[in-house]
Amino acid sequence: MEHLMFTLVTFILFTALVGVISAKIVKGGDDQKTAKGYFLAGSGLGGTFIAGSMLLTNLSAENLVGLSGQSYAANMSGMAWEATAVIATIVMAFVFLPLYLRKGYTTLPEFMEERYGIFVRRMVSLFFLVGYLLIGIPVCLYAGAIGFNQIFDLSSIFGISSQTALTILIVLVGIIGALYAVLGGLKAVAVSDTINGVLLVAGSLLVVIFGFIAVGNAKADGGFAAGVNYVLDNNYMQLNAIGGKNDPVPFACIFTGMVLANLFYWGTNQVLIQRALGAKNLKEGQKGVLISGFLKMMVPMLLVLPGVIAAALVGTGLESKDFAYPTLVAKALPWPVVGLFCAALFGSVISTYNSFLNAASTVFMVDIYKPIFNPGLSDEKTVVYAKRIGWGFAAFAICFTPFLQVLSTGLYDFGRSFTGFYNIPIITLVLIGMFSKKGSSMGAVAASIWHVFFYSGYKFWFKYIDMPFTNAVLGINYMHIYAISFIIMLVIIFVCAKIQPNDKIFDNSTQKNASYDMTPWVHKNAVAIWLVSFLVYEYFLFSPAGFATPDRNMGLIGGVTLALAAETVILYLMEKKKRVSTNACQTVNAEG
Repeated sequence: MEHLMFTLVTFILFTALVGVISAKIVKGGDDQKTAKGYFLAGSGLGGTFIAGSMLLTNLSAENLVGLSGQSYAANMSGMAWEATAVIATIVMAFVFLPLYLRKGYTTLPEFMEERYGIFVRRMVSLFFLVGYLLIGIPVCLYAGAIGFNQIFDLSSIFGISSQTALTILIVLVGIIGALYAVLGGLKAVAVSDTINGVLLVAGSLLVVIFGFIAVGNAKADGGFAAGVNYVLDNNYMQLNAIGGKNDPVPFACIFTGMVLANLFYWGTNQVLIQRALGAKNLKEGQKGVLISGFLKMMVPMLLVLPGVIAAALVGTGLESKDFAYPTLVAKALPWPVVGLFCAALFGSVISTYNSFLNAASTVFMVDIYKPIFNPGLSDEKTVVYAKRIGWGFAAFAICFTPFLQVLSTGLYDFGRSFTGFYNIPIITLVLIGMFSKKGSSMGAVAASIWHVFFYSGYKFWFKYIDMPFTNAVLGINYMHIYAISFIIMLVIIFVCAKIQPNDKIFDNSTQKNASYDMTPWVHKNAVAIWLVSFLVYEYFLFSPAGFATPDRNMGLIGGVTLALAAETVILYLMEKKKRVSTNACQTVNAEG
Protein backbone atom coordinates (compact mmCIF):
# COMPACT_ATOMS: atom_id res chain seq x y z
CA MET A 1 0.00 0.00 0.00
CA GLU A 2 2.91 2.37 0.73
CA HIS A 3 4.31 1.68 -2.72
CA LEU A 4 0.91 2.26 -4.31
CA MET A 5 0.41 5.57 -2.48
CA PHE A 6 3.91 6.75 -3.47
CA THR A 7 3.21 5.81 -7.09
CA LEU A 8 -0.13 7.61 -7.12
CA VAL A 9 1.30 10.75 -5.51
CA THR A 10 4.27 10.79 -7.93
CA PHE A 11 1.93 10.29 -10.86
CA ILE A 12 -0.39 13.11 -9.77
CA LEU A 13 2.50 15.51 -9.09
CA PHE A 14 4.16 14.93 -12.47
CA THR A 15 0.84 15.21 -14.30
CA ALA A 16 -0.06 18.42 -12.44
CA LEU A 17 3.40 19.84 -13.16
CA VAL A 18 2.91 19.34 -16.91
CA GLY A 19 -0.45 21.09 -16.70
CA VAL A 20 0.98 24.06 -14.76
CA ILE A 21 3.94 24.50 -17.12
CA SER A 22 1.69 24.28 -20.19
CA ALA A 23 -0.78 26.78 -18.74
CA LYS A 24 2.05 29.22 -17.87
CA ILE A 25 3.48 29.10 -21.40
CA VAL A 26 0.08 29.50 -23.06
CA LYS A 27 -1.33 32.06 -20.60
CA GLY A 28 -1.48 35.63 -21.72
CA GLY A 29 -1.42 34.95 -25.41
CA ASP A 30 -3.97 37.19 -27.08
CA ASP A 31 -3.95 34.95 -30.13
CA GLN A 32 -5.85 32.31 -28.12
CA LYS A 33 -8.93 34.50 -28.65
CA THR A 34 -8.69 34.31 -32.43
CA ALA A 35 -9.54 31.36 -34.65
CA LYS A 36 -6.01 31.27 -36.05
CA GLY A 37 -4.54 31.36 -32.56
CA TYR A 38 -6.85 28.69 -31.16
CA PHE A 39 -6.74 26.28 -34.12
CA LEU A 40 -3.17 26.91 -35.40
CA ALA A 41 -1.37 28.28 -32.33
CA GLY A 42 -1.13 31.64 -34.07
CA SER A 43 1.15 30.12 -36.73
CA GLY A 44 3.96 30.38 -34.20
CA LEU A 45 5.08 26.79 -33.57
CA GLY A 46 8.79 26.00 -33.88
CA GLY A 47 10.29 22.76 -35.09
CA THR A 48 10.81 21.33 -31.60
CA PHE A 49 7.19 21.75 -30.55
CA ILE A 50 5.95 20.44 -33.90
CA ALA A 51 8.13 17.32 -33.67
CA GLY A 52 7.29 16.66 -30.03
CA SER A 53 3.58 17.15 -30.56
CA MET A 54 3.40 15.05 -33.73
CA LEU A 55 5.32 12.23 -32.07
CA LEU A 56 3.29 12.11 -28.88
CA THR A 57 0.01 12.50 -30.76
CA ASN A 58 1.00 9.41 -32.70
CA LEU A 59 2.45 7.48 -29.73
CA SER A 60 -0.72 6.85 -27.81
CA ALA A 61 -1.54 4.01 -25.43
CA GLU A 62 -2.82 2.26 -28.55
CA ASN A 63 0.80 1.99 -29.72
CA LEU A 64 2.19 1.18 -26.28
CA VAL A 65 -0.35 -1.56 -25.67
CA GLY A 66 -1.03 -2.72 -29.22
CA LEU A 67 2.44 -2.87 -30.78
CA SER A 68 4.04 -4.64 -27.84
CA GLY A 69 1.08 -7.02 -27.83
CA GLN A 70 1.80 -7.92 -31.45
CA SER A 71 5.48 -8.63 -30.82
CA TYR A 72 4.61 -10.56 -27.65
CA ALA A 73 2.27 -12.90 -29.55
CA ALA A 74 4.13 -13.07 -32.89
CA ASN A 75 7.20 -11.04 -33.89
CA MET A 76 8.41 -7.51 -34.57
CA SER A 77 6.81 -7.19 -38.01
CA GLY A 78 4.43 -4.63 -36.49
CA MET A 79 7.32 -2.17 -36.26
CA ALA A 80 6.65 -1.42 -39.93
CA TRP A 81 3.88 0.95 -38.85
CA GLU A 82 6.46 3.04 -37.00
CA ALA A 83 9.71 2.67 -38.95
CA THR A 84 8.39 2.97 -42.51
CA ALA A 85 6.39 6.06 -41.56
CA VAL A 86 9.64 7.96 -42.09
CA ILE A 87 9.04 7.78 -45.86
CA ALA A 88 5.68 9.47 -45.39
CA THR A 89 7.23 12.20 -43.22
CA ILE A 90 9.75 12.91 -45.98
CA VAL A 91 6.95 13.21 -48.56
CA MET A 92 5.04 15.44 -46.17
CA ALA A 93 8.04 17.74 -45.61
CA PHE A 94 9.06 17.96 -49.28
CA VAL A 95 5.71 17.87 -51.12
CA PHE A 96 2.57 18.30 -49.03
CA LEU A 97 3.65 20.84 -46.41
CA PRO A 98 4.98 23.52 -48.83
CA LEU A 99 1.63 23.48 -50.63
CA TYR A 100 -0.41 23.62 -47.42
CA LEU A 101 1.59 26.53 -46.00
CA ARG A 102 1.74 28.41 -49.31
CA LYS A 103 -2.05 28.24 -49.59
CA GLY A 104 -2.59 29.11 -45.92
CA TYR A 105 -4.93 26.20 -45.10
CA THR A 106 -6.31 25.68 -41.61
CA THR A 107 -7.80 22.28 -42.46
CA LEU A 108 -7.32 19.71 -45.20
CA PRO A 109 -10.98 20.01 -46.34
CA GLU A 110 -10.15 23.57 -47.44
CA PHE A 111 -7.83 22.03 -50.04
CA MET A 112 -10.65 19.71 -51.11
CA GLU A 113 -12.98 22.65 -51.79
CA GLU A 114 -10.39 24.60 -53.76
CA ARG A 115 -9.56 21.51 -55.82
CA TYR A 116 -12.91 19.68 -56.16
CA GLY A 117 -15.71 21.91 -54.87
CA ILE A 118 -17.77 22.54 -51.77
CA PHE A 119 -19.56 19.16 -51.73
CA VAL A 120 -16.30 17.21 -51.57
CA ARG A 121 -15.14 19.47 -48.74
CA ARG A 122 -18.24 18.59 -46.73
CA MET A 123 -17.85 14.89 -47.52
CA VAL A 124 -14.23 14.76 -46.37
CA SER A 125 -15.11 16.73 -43.23
CA LEU A 126 -17.71 14.10 -42.35
CA PHE A 127 -15.18 11.35 -43.02
CA PHE A 128 -12.86 12.94 -40.47
CA LEU A 129 -15.53 13.52 -37.83
CA VAL A 130 -17.02 10.02 -38.02
CA GLY A 131 -13.57 8.43 -38.00
CA TYR A 132 -12.38 10.48 -35.03
CA LEU A 133 -15.51 10.03 -32.90
CA LEU A 134 -16.18 6.35 -33.61
CA ILE A 135 -12.66 4.96 -34.04
CA GLY A 136 -9.78 7.27 -33.11
CA ILE A 137 -10.92 8.60 -29.73
CA PRO A 138 -12.53 5.36 -28.43
CA VAL A 139 -9.44 3.28 -29.27
CA CYS A 140 -7.22 5.81 -27.50
CA LEU A 141 -9.34 5.98 -24.35
CA TYR A 142 -9.85 2.23 -24.10
CA ALA A 143 -6.15 1.47 -24.58
CA GLY A 144 -5.23 3.94 -21.85
CA ALA A 145 -7.78 2.41 -19.48
CA ILE A 146 -6.35 -1.07 -20.09
CA GLY A 147 -2.83 0.17 -19.37
CA PHE A 148 -3.69 1.90 -16.09
CA ASN A 149 -5.89 -0.93 -14.85
CA GLN A 150 -3.15 -3.51 -15.48
CA ILE A 151 -0.42 -1.42 -13.84
CA PHE A 152 -2.39 -0.36 -10.75
CA ASP A 153 -4.69 -3.42 -10.61
CA LEU A 154 -7.53 -1.11 -9.59
CA SER A 155 -10.20 -3.77 -10.03
CA SER A 156 -8.57 -5.91 -7.30
CA ILE A 157 -7.73 -3.01 -4.99
CA PHE A 158 -11.26 -1.61 -4.95
CA GLY A 159 -13.05 -4.94 -5.36
CA ILE A 160 -14.81 -3.99 -8.60
CA SER A 161 -15.11 -5.68 -11.96
CA SER A 162 -12.57 -4.99 -14.69
CA GLN A 163 -15.24 -3.38 -16.84
CA THR A 164 -16.28 -1.03 -14.03
CA ALA A 165 -12.65 -0.06 -13.45
CA LEU A 166 -12.16 0.56 -17.18
CA THR A 167 -15.30 2.71 -17.34
CA ILE A 168 -14.15 4.85 -14.40
CA LEU A 169 -10.72 5.32 -15.96
CA ILE A 170 -12.24 6.23 -19.34
CA VAL A 171 -14.35 8.95 -17.70
CA LEU A 172 -11.40 10.38 -15.72
CA VAL A 173 -8.99 10.40 -18.67
CA GLY A 174 -11.69 11.80 -20.95
CA ILE A 175 -12.45 14.75 -18.67
CA ILE A 176 -8.83 15.67 -17.88
CA GLY A 177 -7.72 15.34 -21.51
CA ALA A 178 -10.58 17.54 -22.67
CA LEU A 179 -9.39 20.34 -20.36
CA TYR A 180 -6.13 20.64 -22.35
CA ALA A 181 -7.78 20.58 -25.77
CA VAL A 182 -10.90 22.65 -25.11
CA LEU A 183 -9.50 25.34 -22.81
CA GLY A 184 -6.03 25.77 -24.29
CA GLY A 185 -6.37 25.10 -28.00
CA LEU A 186 -3.56 23.79 -30.20
CA LYS A 187 -0.79 25.67 -28.41
CA ALA A 188 -1.60 24.05 -25.06
CA VAL A 189 -1.77 20.67 -26.76
CA ALA A 190 1.59 21.16 -28.49
CA VAL A 191 3.38 22.40 -25.35
CA SER A 192 2.02 19.63 -23.11
CA ASP A 193 2.80 17.08 -25.82
CA THR A 194 6.46 18.12 -25.96
CA ILE A 195 6.88 17.91 -22.19
CA ASN A 196 5.07 14.58 -22.02
CA GLY A 197 7.13 13.37 -24.97
CA VAL A 198 10.34 13.73 -22.96
CA LEU A 199 8.73 11.81 -20.09
CA LEU A 200 7.47 9.09 -22.46
CA VAL A 201 10.86 8.51 -24.09
CA ALA A 202 12.58 8.41 -20.69
CA GLY A 203 9.95 6.11 -19.24
CA SER A 204 9.93 3.78 -22.25
CA LEU A 205 13.72 3.56 -22.17
CA LEU A 206 13.59 2.61 -18.49
CA VAL A 207 11.05 -0.12 -19.27
CA VAL A 208 13.44 -1.65 -21.82
CA ILE A 209 16.49 -1.40 -19.54
CA PHE A 210 14.78 -2.77 -16.43
CA GLY A 211 12.95 -5.33 -18.56
CA PHE A 212 16.26 -6.81 -19.69
CA ILE A 213 17.53 -6.68 -16.10
CA ALA A 214 14.43 -8.56 -14.91
CA VAL A 215 14.91 -11.21 -17.59
CA GLY A 216 18.58 -11.56 -16.67
CA ASN A 217 17.79 -11.94 -12.97
CA ALA A 218 14.94 -14.39 -13.53
CA LYS A 219 16.30 -16.51 -16.37
CA ALA A 220 20.09 -16.26 -16.41
CA ASP A 221 21.23 -15.34 -12.89
CA GLY A 222 22.65 -12.10 -14.16
CA GLY A 223 21.74 -8.50 -14.96
CA PHE A 224 21.20 -6.39 -18.06
CA ALA A 225 23.78 -8.09 -20.33
CA ALA A 226 22.57 -11.54 -19.31
CA GLY A 227 18.99 -10.51 -20.11
CA VAL A 228 19.97 -9.24 -23.55
CA ASN A 229 21.84 -12.47 -24.32
CA TYR A 230 18.92 -14.58 -23.09
CA VAL A 231 16.46 -12.78 -25.40
CA LEU A 232 18.88 -13.03 -28.36
CA ASP A 233 19.41 -16.75 -27.75
CA ASN A 234 15.87 -17.82 -26.86
CA ASN A 235 13.49 -15.32 -28.49
CA TYR A 236 15.33 -14.62 -31.73
CA MET A 237 12.31 -15.61 -33.86
CA GLN A 238 10.29 -12.80 -32.31
CA LEU A 239 13.03 -10.31 -33.23
CA ASN A 240 12.22 -10.78 -36.91
CA ALA A 241 10.59 -7.74 -38.56
CA ILE A 242 10.29 -9.45 -41.97
CA GLY A 243 6.71 -10.61 -41.58
CA GLY A 244 5.21 -13.63 -43.31
CA LYS A 245 1.62 -14.04 -44.48
CA ASN A 246 0.31 -14.93 -41.02
CA ASP A 247 2.27 -12.29 -39.10
CA PRO A 248 0.81 -8.97 -37.88
CA VAL A 249 2.33 -7.12 -40.86
CA PRO A 250 3.31 -9.27 -43.86
CA PHE A 251 6.40 -7.75 -45.46
CA ALA A 252 4.62 -7.37 -48.81
CA CYS A 253 2.05 -5.05 -47.17
CA ILE A 254 4.78 -2.45 -46.63
CA PHE A 255 4.81 -1.86 -50.39
CA THR A 256 1.04 -1.89 -50.94
CA GLY A 257 -1.52 -0.51 -48.49
CA MET A 258 0.88 0.59 -45.77
CA VAL A 259 2.40 3.20 -48.09
CA LEU A 260 -1.05 4.71 -48.56
CA ALA A 261 -1.99 4.45 -44.88
CA ASN A 262 1.20 6.21 -43.77
CA LEU A 263 0.83 8.91 -46.42
CA PHE A 264 -2.69 9.55 -45.17
CA TYR A 265 -1.67 9.63 -41.53
CA TRP A 266 1.41 11.85 -41.87
CA GLY A 267 0.40 13.91 -44.88
CA THR A 268 -3.37 14.46 -44.72
CA ASN A 269 -4.76 13.44 -41.32
CA GLN A 270 -5.96 16.65 -39.64
CA VAL A 271 -4.89 15.33 -36.22
CA LEU A 272 -1.23 15.24 -37.30
CA ILE A 273 -0.89 17.92 -39.95
CA GLN A 274 -2.56 20.59 -37.80
CA ARG A 275 0.73 20.90 -35.88
CA ALA A 276 2.70 21.49 -39.07
CA LEU A 277 0.06 23.92 -40.35
CA GLY A 278 0.78 26.00 -37.25
CA ALA A 279 4.49 26.37 -38.13
CA LYS A 280 5.96 29.87 -37.90
CA ASN A 281 7.58 29.31 -41.33
CA LEU A 282 8.32 26.54 -43.83
CA LYS A 283 11.79 25.94 -42.39
CA GLU A 284 10.44 25.18 -38.91
CA GLY A 285 7.64 23.08 -40.35
CA GLN A 286 9.99 20.91 -42.40
CA LYS A 287 12.40 20.62 -39.50
CA GLY A 288 9.64 19.51 -37.13
CA VAL A 289 8.20 16.94 -39.54
CA LEU A 290 11.60 15.39 -40.35
CA ILE A 291 12.65 15.27 -36.70
CA SER A 292 9.39 13.49 -35.92
CA GLY A 293 10.33 10.98 -38.64
CA PHE A 294 13.63 10.32 -36.88
CA LEU A 295 11.88 9.89 -33.54
CA LYS A 296 9.42 7.46 -35.13
CA MET A 297 12.30 5.14 -36.03
CA MET A 298 13.25 4.98 -32.36
CA VAL A 299 9.81 3.60 -31.54
CA PRO A 300 10.57 -0.06 -32.44
CA MET A 301 13.31 -0.06 -29.80
CA LEU A 302 11.04 1.53 -27.19
CA LEU A 303 7.57 0.09 -27.87
CA VAL A 304 7.89 -3.03 -30.02
CA LEU A 305 10.91 -4.64 -28.35
CA PRO A 306 9.20 -4.67 -24.91
CA GLY A 307 6.73 -7.24 -26.21
CA VAL A 308 9.60 -9.63 -26.92
CA ILE A 309 11.07 -8.91 -23.47
CA ALA A 310 7.68 -9.62 -21.88
CA ALA A 311 7.49 -12.96 -23.68
CA ALA A 312 10.93 -13.89 -22.32
CA LEU A 313 10.00 -12.80 -18.80
CA VAL A 314 6.44 -14.09 -18.29
CA GLY A 315 6.00 -16.59 -21.11
CA THR A 316 2.85 -16.79 -23.24
CA GLY A 317 0.30 -17.26 -20.49
CA LEU A 318 -1.26 -13.78 -20.42
CA GLU A 319 -5.03 -13.54 -20.77
CA SER A 320 -4.65 -11.13 -23.70
CA LYS A 321 -1.66 -10.11 -25.79
CA ASP A 322 -2.63 -6.49 -25.12
CA PHE A 323 -1.68 -7.02 -21.45
CA ALA A 324 2.00 -7.60 -22.34
CA TYR A 325 3.29 -4.03 -21.99
CA PRO A 326 1.53 -3.04 -18.76
CA THR A 327 2.46 -6.45 -17.26
CA LEU A 328 6.13 -5.81 -18.09
CA VAL A 329 5.90 -2.37 -16.48
CA ALA A 330 4.35 -3.81 -13.33
CA LYS A 331 6.93 -6.63 -13.04
CA ALA A 332 10.13 -4.94 -14.20
CA LEU A 333 10.09 -1.26 -13.22
CA PRO A 334 11.23 -0.41 -9.67
CA TRP A 335 8.26 0.95 -7.76
CA PRO A 336 9.81 4.43 -7.16
CA VAL A 337 9.75 5.17 -10.93
CA VAL A 338 6.38 3.60 -11.76
CA GLY A 339 4.66 6.89 -10.99
CA LEU A 340 6.93 8.70 -13.45
CA PHE A 341 6.15 6.15 -16.14
CA CYS A 342 2.41 6.34 -15.44
CA ALA A 343 2.63 10.12 -15.86
CA ALA A 344 4.27 9.54 -19.25
CA LEU A 345 1.63 6.96 -20.18
CA PHE A 346 -1.10 9.32 -19.11
CA GLY A 347 0.52 12.07 -21.14
CA SER A 348 0.55 9.88 -24.24
CA VAL A 349 -3.13 9.00 -23.75
CA ILE A 350 -4.36 12.55 -23.30
CA SER A 351 -2.06 13.78 -26.06
CA THR A 352 -3.72 11.64 -28.70
CA TYR A 353 -7.14 12.13 -27.17
CA ASN A 354 -6.98 15.92 -26.95
CA SER A 355 -5.40 16.09 -30.41
CA PHE A 356 -8.40 14.24 -31.82
CA LEU A 357 -10.75 16.60 -29.97
CA ASN A 358 -8.90 19.68 -31.19
CA ALA A 359 -8.88 18.43 -34.77
CA ALA A 360 -12.56 17.41 -34.63
CA SER A 361 -13.70 20.80 -33.31
CA THR A 362 -11.51 22.57 -35.88
CA VAL A 363 -12.99 20.60 -38.78
CA PHE A 364 -16.54 21.04 -37.48
CA MET A 365 -16.26 24.80 -37.00
CA VAL A 366 -14.10 25.72 -40.01
CA ASP A 367 -15.55 23.31 -42.58
CA ILE A 368 -19.15 22.72 -41.50
CA TYR A 369 -20.75 25.06 -38.96
CA LYS A 370 -19.32 28.44 -39.88
CA PRO A 371 -19.51 28.26 -43.71
CA ILE A 372 -22.96 26.63 -43.72
CA PHE A 373 -24.85 28.08 -40.76
CA ASN A 374 -23.09 31.31 -39.75
CA PRO A 375 -20.61 32.70 -42.33
CA GLY A 376 -20.38 36.04 -40.52
CA LEU A 377 -19.38 34.55 -37.18
CA SER A 378 -16.59 36.58 -35.54
CA ASP A 379 -13.26 35.08 -34.54
CA GLU A 380 -14.01 35.33 -30.82
CA LYS A 381 -17.41 33.66 -31.22
CA THR A 382 -15.84 30.95 -33.39
CA VAL A 383 -13.48 30.06 -30.56
CA VAL A 384 -16.33 30.10 -28.00
CA TYR A 385 -18.43 27.76 -30.15
CA ALA A 386 -15.41 25.55 -30.86
CA LYS A 387 -14.92 25.04 -27.11
CA ARG A 388 -18.58 24.13 -26.68
CA ILE A 389 -18.51 21.60 -29.49
CA GLY A 390 -15.26 20.24 -28.06
CA TRP A 391 -17.02 19.52 -24.76
CA GLY A 392 -19.86 17.88 -26.68
CA PHE A 393 -17.48 15.63 -28.61
CA ALA A 394 -15.70 14.72 -25.37
CA ALA A 395 -18.98 13.78 -23.68
CA PHE A 396 -19.98 11.61 -26.65
CA ALA A 397 -16.61 9.81 -26.66
CA ILE A 398 -16.71 9.18 -22.91
CA CYS A 399 -20.21 7.69 -23.15
CA PHE A 400 -19.52 5.67 -26.30
CA THR A 401 -16.12 4.12 -25.49
CA PRO A 402 -17.13 1.71 -22.67
CA PHE A 403 -19.45 -0.16 -25.04
CA LEU A 404 -16.61 -1.15 -27.37
CA GLN A 405 -15.76 -4.45 -25.73
CA VAL A 406 -14.15 -5.64 -28.97
CA LEU A 407 -11.27 -3.27 -28.35
CA SER A 408 -9.98 -5.37 -25.47
CA THR A 409 -8.37 -7.78 -27.95
CA GLY A 410 -6.48 -7.08 -31.14
CA LEU A 411 -6.42 -3.40 -30.26
CA TYR A 412 -3.91 -2.17 -32.83
CA ASP A 413 -5.27 -4.09 -35.80
CA PHE A 414 -8.80 -3.01 -34.92
CA GLY A 415 -7.93 0.66 -35.04
CA ARG A 416 -5.84 0.43 -38.20
CA SER A 417 -8.25 -1.76 -40.15
CA PHE A 418 -11.38 0.30 -39.40
CA THR A 419 -9.56 3.52 -40.26
CA GLY A 420 -9.59 2.05 -43.77
CA PHE A 421 -13.15 3.28 -44.24
CA TYR A 422 -11.98 6.85 -44.70
CA ASN A 423 -8.18 6.98 -45.05
CA ILE A 424 -7.97 5.58 -48.60
CA PRO A 425 -10.59 7.95 -50.12
CA ILE A 426 -8.88 10.97 -48.55
CA ILE A 427 -5.30 10.14 -49.59
CA THR A 428 -6.49 9.18 -53.09
CA LEU A 429 -8.24 12.52 -53.58
CA VAL A 430 -5.22 14.43 -52.25
CA LEU A 431 -2.77 12.63 -54.56
CA ILE A 432 -4.98 13.10 -57.61
CA GLY A 433 -5.68 16.69 -56.61
CA MET A 434 -1.98 17.55 -56.35
CA PHE A 435 -0.55 15.62 -59.28
CA SER A 436 -3.31 15.44 -61.87
CA LYS A 437 -5.83 17.77 -63.48
CA LYS A 438 -8.23 14.90 -64.21
CA GLY A 439 -10.01 14.70 -60.86
CA SER A 440 -13.50 16.25 -60.80
CA SER A 441 -16.17 16.55 -58.14
CA MET A 442 -18.16 13.75 -59.77
CA GLY A 443 -15.16 11.43 -59.80
CA ALA A 444 -14.22 12.23 -56.19
CA VAL A 445 -17.71 11.46 -54.91
CA ALA A 446 -18.20 8.34 -57.04
CA ALA A 447 -14.81 6.89 -56.08
CA SER A 448 -15.38 7.57 -52.37
CA ILE A 449 -18.82 5.93 -52.42
CA TRP A 450 -17.31 2.92 -54.20
CA HIS A 451 -14.64 2.53 -51.54
CA VAL A 452 -17.06 2.70 -48.59
CA PHE A 453 -19.25 -0.06 -50.12
CA PHE A 454 -16.25 -2.13 -51.18
CA TYR A 455 -14.58 -1.93 -47.77
CA SER A 456 -17.88 -2.59 -46.00
CA GLY A 457 -18.19 -5.79 -47.99
CA TYR A 458 -14.69 -6.79 -46.95
CA LYS A 459 -15.28 -6.08 -43.24
CA PHE A 460 -18.91 -7.16 -42.81
CA TRP A 461 -20.55 -8.95 -45.75
CA PHE A 462 -17.83 -11.38 -46.77
CA LYS A 463 -16.05 -11.82 -43.44
CA TYR A 464 -14.19 -14.94 -44.51
CA ILE A 465 -12.03 -12.69 -46.73
CA ASP A 466 -11.13 -10.54 -43.71
CA MET A 467 -9.42 -13.52 -42.06
CA PRO A 468 -5.85 -13.62 -43.42
CA PHE A 469 -4.52 -15.37 -40.31
CA THR A 470 -6.97 -18.31 -40.42
CA ASN A 471 -8.11 -18.51 -44.03
CA ALA A 472 -4.97 -19.26 -46.02
CA VAL A 473 -6.82 -19.56 -49.35
CA LEU A 474 -9.29 -16.66 -49.41
CA GLY A 475 -8.01 -14.48 -46.57
CA ILE A 476 -6.57 -11.13 -47.68
CA ASN A 477 -4.83 -8.67 -45.39
CA TYR A 478 -6.69 -5.38 -45.12
CA MET A 479 -3.63 -3.47 -46.34
CA HIS A 480 -3.77 -5.31 -49.65
CA ILE A 481 -7.45 -4.35 -49.81
CA TYR A 482 -6.34 -0.73 -49.38
CA ALA A 483 -4.15 -1.00 -52.48
CA ILE A 484 -6.80 -2.80 -54.55
CA SER A 485 -9.42 -0.17 -53.75
CA PHE A 486 -6.92 2.63 -54.44
CA ILE A 487 -6.31 1.34 -57.97
CA ILE A 488 -10.03 0.96 -58.67
CA MET A 489 -10.68 4.46 -57.31
CA LEU A 490 -8.11 5.85 -59.74
CA VAL A 491 -9.93 4.15 -62.62
CA ILE A 492 -13.27 5.55 -61.47
CA ILE A 493 -11.85 9.06 -61.15
CA PHE A 494 -10.32 9.01 -64.64
CA VAL A 495 -13.50 7.56 -66.20
CA CYS A 496 -15.60 10.25 -64.53
CA ALA A 497 -13.16 12.88 -65.81
CA LYS A 498 -14.12 11.80 -69.34
CA ILE A 499 -17.83 12.06 -68.53
CA GLN A 500 -17.62 15.29 -66.55
CA PRO A 501 -14.30 17.13 -66.96
CA ASN A 502 -12.97 19.10 -64.04
CA ASP A 503 -14.26 22.68 -64.02
CA LYS A 504 -12.18 23.81 -61.04
CA ILE A 505 -9.02 25.80 -61.72
CA PHE A 506 -6.46 25.00 -59.03
CA ASP A 507 -3.26 27.04 -59.00
CA ASN A 508 -0.84 25.47 -56.53
CA SER A 509 1.81 28.13 -57.07
CA THR A 510 0.01 31.17 -55.66
CA GLN A 511 0.79 32.17 -52.08
CA LYS A 512 -2.09 33.38 -49.94
CA ASN A 513 0.02 35.34 -47.46
CA ALA A 514 2.90 37.05 -49.24
CA SER A 515 4.67 37.85 -45.95
CA TYR A 516 4.81 34.20 -44.83
CA ASP A 517 8.40 32.91 -45.02
CA MET A 518 8.56 29.99 -47.47
CA THR A 519 12.33 29.51 -47.27
CA PRO A 520 12.98 25.75 -47.00
CA TRP A 521 15.18 24.12 -44.37
CA VAL A 522 18.71 24.02 -45.77
CA HIS A 523 19.50 20.60 -44.24
CA LYS A 524 16.37 18.78 -45.37
CA ASN A 525 18.03 16.79 -48.19
CA ALA A 526 20.85 15.43 -46.02
CA VAL A 527 18.45 14.55 -43.21
CA ALA A 528 16.14 12.72 -45.64
CA ILE A 529 19.04 10.68 -47.05
CA TRP A 530 20.17 9.71 -43.56
CA LEU A 531 16.64 8.76 -42.49
CA VAL A 532 16.25 6.35 -45.42
CA SER A 533 19.66 4.83 -44.64
CA PHE A 534 18.74 4.33 -41.00
CA LEU A 535 15.45 2.70 -42.02
CA VAL A 536 17.35 0.11 -44.09
CA TYR A 537 19.78 -0.39 -41.20
CA GLU A 538 16.94 -0.97 -38.73
CA TYR A 539 15.37 -3.63 -40.93
CA PHE A 540 18.76 -5.26 -41.35
CA LEU A 541 19.17 -5.52 -37.55
CA PHE A 542 15.74 -7.07 -37.01
CA SER A 543 15.96 -9.71 -39.71
CA PRO A 544 17.55 -13.16 -40.15
CA ALA A 545 20.65 -11.32 -41.44
CA GLY A 546 20.90 -9.52 -38.10
CA PHE A 547 19.56 -10.56 -34.69
CA ALA A 548 16.66 -12.83 -35.75
CA THR A 549 18.77 -15.96 -36.05
CA PRO A 550 20.57 -18.32 -33.65
CA ASP A 551 23.75 -17.92 -35.73
CA ARG A 552 24.36 -14.18 -35.50
CA ASN A 553 27.19 -12.81 -37.61
CA MET A 554 28.52 -10.08 -35.33
CA GLY A 555 31.19 -9.19 -37.86
CA LEU A 556 28.55 -8.40 -40.49
CA ILE A 557 26.43 -6.49 -37.97
CA GLY A 558 29.48 -4.46 -36.89
CA GLY A 559 30.47 -3.73 -40.48
CA VAL A 560 27.03 -2.44 -41.44
CA THR A 561 26.94 -0.33 -38.27
CA LEU A 562 30.31 1.22 -39.11
CA ALA A 563 29.10 1.98 -42.65
CA LEU A 564 26.10 3.88 -41.27
CA ALA A 565 28.36 5.74 -38.83
CA ALA A 566 30.71 6.72 -41.68
CA GLU A 567 27.79 7.99 -43.76
CA THR A 568 26.58 10.00 -40.78
CA VAL A 569 29.96 11.68 -40.35
CA ILE A 570 30.25 12.46 -44.07
CA LEU A 571 26.77 14.00 -44.23
CA TYR A 572 27.45 16.02 -41.10
CA LEU A 573 30.70 17.45 -42.49
CA MET A 574 29.05 18.29 -45.81
CA GLU A 575 26.20 20.10 -44.07
CA LYS A 576 28.62 21.92 -41.77
CA LYS A 577 30.57 23.14 -44.81
CA LYS A 578 27.32 24.23 -46.45
CA ARG A 579 26.31 26.16 -43.32
CA VAL A 580 29.66 27.97 -43.20
CA SER A 581 29.35 28.94 -46.88
CA THR A 582 25.77 30.15 -46.37
CA ASN A 583 26.74 32.28 -43.38
CA ALA A 584 29.66 33.78 -45.34
CA CYS A 585 27.35 34.71 -48.24
CA GLN A 586 24.87 36.30 -45.84
CA THR A 587 27.67 38.34 -44.25
CA VAL A 588 28.89 39.60 -47.65
CA ASN A 589 25.36 40.53 -48.69
CA ALA A 590 24.79 42.36 -45.42
CA GLU A 591 28.02 44.34 -45.78
CA GLY A 592 27.23 45.12 -49.39
